Amino acid sequence: MAGRAGARLAAHLGTKVDRTTLLRLVRALPEPQLTKAPTVLGVDDFALRRGHVYGTVLVDISTGKAIDVLDGREAEPLAHWLRDHPGAAVICRDRAGAYAEGAKTGAPDAIQVADRFHLWRNLGDHVEKAVARHRGCFKPEPLDDSTPPADAAEGDPALTVTEPAESRLVTRTRERYAAIQDLRRQGESLSAICRILSLDRKTVRRFASAATVDELLGKAVGRSNLLDPFKPYLHQRWAEGVTDAAQLTKEISAQRYAGSEQTVRRYLHPFREMLTPPPAPPAMPKVRQVTGWLLRRPDDLDADEQRQLADIRSRCPHLDRLTEHVKAFATMMVKREGEHLDSWLSTVESDDQPELHSFAIGIRRDHAAVTAGLTLPYSSGKVEGNVNRIKAIKRQMYGRAKLDLLRKRVILA
Repeated sequence: MAGRAGARLAAHLGTKVDRTTLLRLVRALPEPQLTKAPTVLGVDDFALRRGHVYGTVLVDISTGKAIDVLDGREAEPLAHWLRDHPGAAVICRDRAGAYAEGAKTGAPDAIQVADRFHLWRNLGDHVEKAVARHRGCFKPEPLDDSTPPADAAEGDPALTVTEPAESRLVTRTRERYAAIQDLRRQGESLSAICRILSLDRKTVRRFASAATVDELLGKAVGRSNLLDPFKPYLHQRWAEGVTDAAQLTKEISAQRYAGSEQTVRRYLHPFREMLTPPPAPPAMPKVRQVTGWLLRRPDDLDADEQRQLADIRSRCPHLDRLTEHVKAFATMMVKREGEHLDSWLSTVESDDQPELHSFAIGIRRDHAAVTAGLTLPYSSGKVEGNVNRIKAIKRQMYGRAKLDLLRKRVILA
């Protein structure tokens, strides 16, 4: 503890000392002299200023203690540290290419282990993209006896308003994707495309990195809205005789509805032309919900979640096969069956799953470390714990500490 907090504590202990004096004393504290790296070393990055400045923390996996903090997250500082501190037999790291290169250069004989948590999260990111591309399968097919007559459909404002808006969004997405991809083929940089099309850099990067336009349209088609979770309640209250839109908006706002009263009025307008409201449509699950169902243990899903997932799988062969691929990878990871990785990769690459193909390419680039991660008992869990501790220390200093002071507090605390 240093700075103002240390000065306050010293005052309570009967010693008056200035905060700058405490900071100077902390910076002058001697550090443990390391001559050898621990046998099992953990490496991960942390943000000094998110998106701009980063550092690297090195952790002794056997003790869980941070042993050093490096400036930056490039390959050379790590390689230099490993050359100055030989002895690491196993290096646990995430999927970052810089750490792989640094470990290979600085400790070529060490076994690199890709952390299972990062592997699973990376798989989850690709699964979410695949689920978003097939979100049209979430909506159950209407029953024949519930299909409204033609004249009713013509007079239903909800049907005549929603579709054109969605079509405009789809058309704009297709045109924007074609324009960005055409400029990329002409050799234009992302910055140049931003200037030419007057678009934000994040938007251009997302469109440029999409393998197909369907990957983007998955987020534009069949989207749910803020009112969907509350439609069954509105139908129930309407059937009970409560038809005032303002009153109904107040009631669902108390249930955490965040939309406007006008949205409720538009939805209820067709009801006023009918003797009884139509049956409430089932709420369509969100992409992240379905992704979560695929990534969680089947035993952790309740009966309704299992039913919805089974319905979606029955309507979408792609998501059905995706589920099986995820299950196979999870089994391989939990049972430490890294010897089955090549078989899993071959099965995925022979299937029509573009998102998993991208995941497989990354796995093959880091094949040895991934195989070790799926086989050996080591992980970066203790490294992640130290990263969280660094975040807490940064918050105590309001993010104003320079690297030298932060390093002292991390290593010596």
